[in-house]
Amino acid sequence: MRIVSFGYQTWGRRTLQALLDSPHEVVLAVTHPASDDPYKGIWSDSVEELARENNIPVHLTERADPETIELVQRAAPDVIVVNSWYTWMPKELYDFPRHGTLNLHDSLLPKFTGFSPVLWALISGADEIGLTVHRMDEQLDTGDILVQHSLPIEPGITGTELVLAGMELIPGAVNEALAALESGNPQWRPQDKSARTYFHKRSERDGLIDWRSDAADIERLIRALSAPYPPAFTHYRGERIEVLASRVSEARYGGTAGRVIVQEDGGTVVCGPDALRGNNFGLVITRVRTPDGVEHDGAAFFRRGGYLTDAP
Repeated sequence: MRIVSFGYQTWGRRTLQALLDSPHEVVLAVTHPASDDPYKGIWSDSVEELARENNIPVHLTERADPETIELVQRAAPDVIVVNSWYTWMPKELYDFPRHGTLNLHDSLLPKFTGFSPVLWALISGADEIGLTVHRMDEQLDTGDILVQHSLPIEPGITGTELVLAGMELIPGAVNEALAALESGNPQWRPQDKSARTYFHKRSERDGLIDWRSDAADIERLIRALSAPYPPAFTHYRGERIEVLASRVSEARYGGTAGRVIVQEDGGTVVCGPDALRGNNFGLVITRVRTPDGVEHDGAAFFRRGGYLTDAP
């Protein structure tokens, strides 16, 4: 089959590599230009570079404009394969190939549609993540499913480790989906729209710790926002601090949510709903980083006690 690839960042590059390793022909690679956006720089392996190394024609564009549509039509693909494409694609483009357009989304649809699904899955306490290959339609991540591969979320795994593990699902899912199309009898499964969950784009505000949350929820947030992601943060004595490592306490702590005391070999924070009753576990912070870039042991840093707050 003739394939046009739409993709960007490491996800797009891994997908293009899987297509190049398949028995099919990649006739065009469409990708976004390099960006100075900090978030897009986190996983910034180049699709353009890989395509040029393999003598694949490349089209750089921010969106699927008329020029892009014309180039794709001239390439006469049997299918378009998309992973990590940031802008809307019109129906005249995604319906053009005889097999339509396959989109790769790193969740088990219809759960975790939208943005940053792997991080949101870890933060929310889900048991697994996955990769779905589905047919593109007029809405976001709602088309019929062709292939799904799942991956358990292991205890203690970081967001970075989980993202990398999820990327390892790409080659197998791509090959299975293309084989299904080539068979002439692909088994499409409509999504249950009533089970759909949607998560918004992550921003800096989403890394601010809410000490009224359960300790287990906060610990997962901190673990999800591992380097190179911007870490979870709070404020202590008028200064913003980044929380790099933590664990749920052994004992239960009561008082005011956000109160920090030196217990259990770290700075232990009273947290959770209805904290004054003392029914909640605390969060033991073991590693922090101050605005000067210096990392500190939690117990030593919080030796004066005090409160962690939403603002300076």
